[in-house]
Amino acid sequence: MIGVYDANGSVPGEIAYWVGARLGSRHCALCEITHGTFREKAEWRSYSSNLPVPFQALHLDELPPAVSSLVGSEAPCVVAERSDGGYEIVIDRDQLESCDGQPARLAELIEALT
Repeated sequence: MIGVYDANGSVPGEIAYWVGARLGSRHCALCEITHGTFREKAEWRSYSSNLPVPFQALHLDELPPAVSSLVGSEAPCVVAERSDGGYEIVIDRDQLESCDGQPARLAELIEALT
C-alpha cells in the first residue's frame, strides 16, 4: 500500500507545506497521522512496522506515474496495488480525516482491508 501525502517531498515543498500548515493554509490528514511538528511519530512507526501488508508513504512528486495519474487531486489517500498490477484508492481523504490524527485509527483501517 502507498500512503500519498498532499505535499511535495522536495526541500522547497516540505518548507512550503510546513509553513502553510503553521499558518493554517495547508492541511494533509495523512501528515497529521504520521508526523508531529518536526518528525515521524513514534506511535506511527510502531504501527506501520506491524501492519499485515507493506506500507510506504510518498509525496506527490515521488509517486510512480500510474499512481500519480490515479490520485490526481484526491490526495491525501491510500492506494493499493491490485493483483492485475493496477492501482486503486482504498482509503480516501474523508476516511483519513476521520482518523483525527491518530495512528491507531489508520492502522485499523488498513488492517480491515487485508
